[in-house]
Amino acid sequence: MEFALSEEQQELASMVRSLVDKRGDARIATYDESLWSTMVEQIGLPALGIPEEHGGAGFTLFESLIALEEVGRSLAPSPLLSSLVTSEALLAGADEEAKERLLPRLAAGEVAAFADGAEASHVLDGDLASVLVVATDEGLFEVTDAERTWTPSMDQTIRLATVRADLASATRIGDGAAARERAHLVGAAGSAALAVGCASRALDMTVSYSKERVQFGRAIGSFQALKHRMADMLVLLEMARSASWAASYAVSARTDDAEQLVHVAKSYCGDALAHIAGETVQLHGGIAITWEHDAHLVFKRAHALGQLFGASRQHRAALAL
Repeated sequence: MEFALSEEQQELASMVRSLVDKRGDARIATYDESLWSTMVEQIGLPALGIPEEHGGAGFTLFESLIALEEVGRSLAPSPLLSSLVTSEALLAGADEEAKERLLPRLAAGEVAAFADGAEASHVLDGDLASVLVVATDEGLFEVTDAERTWTPSMDQTIRLATVRADLASATRIGDGAAARERAHLVGAAGSAALAVGCASRALDMTVSYSKERVQFGRAIGSFQALKHRMADMLVLLEMARSASWAASYAVSARTDDAEQLVHVAKSYCGDALAHIAGETVQLHGGIAITWEHDAHLVFKRAHALGQLFGASRQHRAALAL
């Protein structure tokens, strides 16, 4: 691929950014149903990568991950990643009857969750989802009877839950191994995209603040040492974006090196965001450790994404195998 977005992809990113900038709120503990409805109705976000024959828009997973990056930039809670992971798990592992029945519901905006195992922790949006899909060694199941418990976390904008599913009353809908493999791959690529969006927001906040904050009669952004630190943040961001786009394209196109590129992206983007978030706090000074400023939201999101779908060290270890 060329490391540049097409005109249509740029327009999609712009539309999502405009919407979440106007409507997104990172200070609520769960997703805004009104904002999600608008994302569904005006842009069709959850339908982007779902084939037209299943009620989707017929684009690719790559467009969905571009949109996810912009959602990540807003810091607003959203069930988009969990819906993407679930729809891709269904496309990879579900039988045709299940695809025809469930994918149109996801395309229409129903919140979905994917659980790896009958007893799973840290399930994205697991307590809110109206469609719950569980993968085990015995198969892929649609679950209607499950105990779901919200899991408190540092970053409450990424909603997690513990799910205990009753598979005796569940419906087997396909291959659990294929669904699990695809879900983890898409989840890691999606987490990298969210990290790039968050890092972009952090850099924008920091540069803007450096132009406004005056010290010794000058804007602090004019000090050479701080310019160098922000330039380093930009380099990290652009390298992370390149890694994320490469992984997103590879997963979307199902290339032979997709898994390797996802490991690279998840490890690099997670570490890059952790550094950028730390610099954001440092360069904002005392205001960054107050509840009134959004810097703490960036810091929390960085640590949450660093663990979601595998820590950086786990993905680096996988590359060494």
